[in-house]
Amino acid sequence: MKEMWRDYDPDGFFDELMYEKHQPRGFSYRLLDYLTSMDEEAFSQRINESEMEMLERGITFTVYSDAGNIDRAWPFDIIPRAIPKSEWQRTEKGLQQRIRALNQFIDDIYNEGSIVKDGLMPADVVYDSKGYRAYCQGMSPSHGVWANICGSDLVRDDTGKLYVLEDNLRVPSGVSYMLENRKTTKRVFPELFRLLDISPVDAYPEQLSRMLRSLRPDVSNPNMVLLTPGVYNSAYYEHAFLAQQAGLTLLEGADLLVGRDNYVYMKTIHGLERVDVIYRRIDDDFIDPEAFRPDSMLGVPGIMRAWRQGKVAIANAPGCGVADDKVIYAYVPAMIRYYLNEEPILDNVPTWLCREPEQLAHVLEHLPELVVKPANESGCYGMLVGPHASEEKVSEFRQLLKQNPNNYIAQPTLKLSVSPTCCDGGIAPRHVDLRPFILSGEDCYVTPGGLTRVALVEGSLVVNSSQGGGSKDTWIVDDRSFMEGQ
Repeated sequence: MKEMWRDYDPDGFFDELMYEKHQPRGFSYRLLDYLTSMDEEAFSQRINESEMEMLERGITFTVYSDAGNIDRAWPFDIIPRAIPKSEWQRTEKGLQQRIRALNQFIDDIYNEGSIVKDGLMPADVVYDSKGYRAYCQGMSPSHGVWANICGSDLVRDDTGKLYVLEDNLRVPSGVSYMLENRKTTKRVFPELFRLLDISPVDAYPEQLSRMLRSLRPDVSNPNMVLLTPGVYNSAYYEHAFLAQQAGLTLLEGADLLVGRDNYVYMKTIHGLERVDVIYRRIDDDFIDPEAFRPDSMLGVPGIMRAWRQGKVAIANAPGCGVADDKVIYAYVPAMIRYYLNEEPILDNVPTWLCREPEQLAHVLEHLPELVVKPANESGCYGMLVGPHASEEKVSEFRQLLKQNPNNYIAQPTLKLSVSPTCCDGGIAPRHVDLRPFILSGEDCYVTPGGLTRVALVEGSLVVNSSQGGGSKDTWIVDDRSFMEGQ
């Protein structure tokens, strides 16, 4: 293994484990010392064991393609990413601050609309957003929390500074893979978990169940279900996993009905049973054909009526997607100051609002250097990565920006941090991001770390599994436990 590491070079990027070539960071010293002490055959055997673990447990994801839906084994890299606990404590506070402000924003715009009336946000940014739901006007869910489960994507630049890249508030996915990555790493490297003080992540299902129960404080033992679009959804593995781990009944829309009393019931062999809390993994558009898309076969007719009358709790609350918008993202620091009277702990990536003429002019002038994102796409779809785009693609986006500037933001192309990754029989730097998960109900819980996604293709910034990305276990480590014995 020493030979495999000898040629490892971060090549000018901020490396999560290394200061520079041959020089581990203080908190990663013992991890790197352990890995380099292994011989290549033993290390290869651990890789094979991790792959077999994933296959035996049936951990898959679905890729939508022209050839149909393809189930693939979950792409997992055996070398973990480590973050010192001293840094993570600040990050955790920043994520909690951010979700508090976002939830207050959502509650405000469906009620008083003060942030718009006070001139901090243009009305059309909010009320013309694809995620805004007029049907939700006048509602305020339990604890004033709309986004009960959030997955915020974090990235580092070449100085090591951590930024929030985006907030995923509608139906964020990936937490099951975080848990499975940890389980696999513990089985493959059990000795490291005895050697180092690594924060556990296995409390998440219990925390999820606790948060969902808190949404119905009026019910002593609420009946809770997970509503899935079904087996053909790309995240169905996760739906089934979380239902089993958190003690939820896994159901599809056809398994539920809304009675004449406007309560929600599930159909069982013993008759109808009332449902109190629904963790929904269906987008707003499809959740209720009476309220939104009448052609939806996935949702439950009348479920929005039941929710509005307080007869069922839904997480995440319908309408929370208004804050899951790339344009509204640019206003989050202002939200934190407005609602909390605090300075943001975590910064946004510097962002240009193309709706502003001066900012649009800057974007058009520097388009080949920038990343351009539409307001409501996800998964890297519909965006331009200027340095990696053809002249034709840049020209196409130039026209899109001129025709509809309100729908776009632009950001600099960050030199994303890298982490050592197994590639083609060797070890090479690959770009990574991080998706922690935040649960909000009666209180707030942040996963220690989250899902590190890694761009397995050399030079690529695309970490999504559907587009060639993979993942790593993420360790939040007590700094002292890594440094002892140096």
